[in-house]
This record gives sequence, C-alpha cells and structure tokens, in this order.
Amino acid sequence: MHKSPRLTRPLLLLPLLILPLSLRSQSLFDGTWRINIEQSKISVKPYVVMLSKRTYYCSSCRPAVRIKSDGTDQPVSGQPFDTAAVQEVDSKSIVLTTKKRGKILWKLTRTVSDDGNTLSEKGTLYPENNGQAVNWEDTYSRIGKPVPASHAISGSWRTEKTNNSKYSLRETTYEWSGDQLSMSATTGESFTAKLNGQDHLVKAGYDYNAVSLRRIDAFTIEEADKLDGKVVDFWKMTVAPNGRTMTLVEKDRRTGQISTYLAEKK
Repeated sequence: MHKSPRLTRPLLLLPLLILPLSLRSQSLFDGTWRINIEQSKISVKPYVVMLSKRTYYCSSCRPAVRIKSDGTDQPVSGQPFDTAAVQEVDSKSIVLTTKKRGKILWKLTRTVSDDGNTLSEKGTLYPENNGQAVNWEDTYSRIGKPVPASHAISGSWRTEKTNNSKYSLRETTYEWSGDQLSMSATTGESFTAKLNGQDHLVKAGYDYNAVSLRRIDAFTIEEADKLDGKVVDFWKMTVAPNGRTMTLVEKDRRTGQISTYLAEKK
C-alpha cells in the first residue's frame, strides 16, 4: 500500500497556509488553491506488496499491513481506516476497499498488464461528512522481476503517471483572521488553527484529525498532520513572492516517501 489510496491513505490533503496580517495587509495565501499535478514531482520510492495463498501483505506500509484476501472486511490498525478488504478478481486484478466506522473511505481497482510490467489503478475517495467524492487514475511500472507463485500485483512498483489526481481535482480555500487560519476543502474537511505549534482539531479529515502549524518566515509555514496524537504527515509550504504559486514538500511518515507539489491560486 502506497500513498494515494492504496492500502495506506490516499495521497495527503494539501494544507495551504496564510501569513499573519501583521506581516501583510493582505495575505499572499488568501484564496482558493489547486494542485498542478503535471508540475509536481511524486516520490519515486516504490511500494512493495505481496499477494499469495489468500494473504495480502504490504511491507512498505507504515505500519505494515497483512490481511486475508477473501473479500471480507479485515481489522487494520495504525491507518486512517479501521478495516480493509482485498478481493481477487482474477489472476491480474484485485479490488481494495477501506472503511472507517463502517463507511467506505476509498475503493480502487488494480490491474496488471499482460506482460506483467505495468500496473493501472483506478479509484474513488469518499470523504467523511459527505464531502465531494474524488476519482483518480495512476500508472505504475514494475521494479525487478515478477514474484513466482504469486498474484500478478506482487512485487515492487514505482509511480509513472497520475491522471485526474485527487490532488488536482480538490480545491482548498483559506482565510486568515487575527492570529488564526481557517481552511475548508471541497472534500469536506476543515480546521481553524493558530500558528503556535499546538494541536488543533480537524473536522472530517479522512486521514488526520489534528494539525499543528508553525511560521518559519514571511513565506514559509510548516505543518504537522496527526492521527490520534501521532504525526502521519509533515509539510513545508513556501509561497512565491507574486502570491500566485506555492511549493509544498511532503514527507509521508507512513511510507517514507517525499514528494514536491506545485499549487496554483485560482
């Protein structure tokens, strides 16, 4: 499971922050933002999975996930979902479904090409609180050789292409007032937090339920996303002087992947 709704969380929501009004009469960060996935650099660190003898094992997940692949909901800990189900459709395809408190969080289909070297993934994220559902399509290339006596998805896979990404379709709006930042997204989650390094509640966050923010300088903010008190994702966000673009460097604590995204103001 990899980051981008595989059996970890789908690629993380993109927090875009604002500077205090004491620094600028109008914040460069104010407004609505969208990720330009074509101008972003997704981590090349592979995710590693094994499906054999009716058991699905993701060794690159943090923590690792091992569940039965019989199509039934299996309990999972340390992830943004509490159950996961793996259904073997045929020798080249599987369906992965995760749930949180009994509600589907995301569902995806993975299919390996006839030559065994390309994996296509199509999925849908269903945010909590009835947020806007988001579809994505990813393509991966195999690293190394297929694993003998196992399902075709077994092995190491590296991201090659992302289409209709949940990042590029998701819009995030920010508003600064006094010493606090308010965020809302089309996928339903929201928070209001101060730049004091303390934890603040996130409403309807699908893979984090608290956030802490720190201002580094006039153009840079650091954000730690937490799930039940544990940091699961870390972001460093730097806005350009013209206020039209922002660079976001993400360090995913669950997968060890580091990605750089470019956000553009609408």
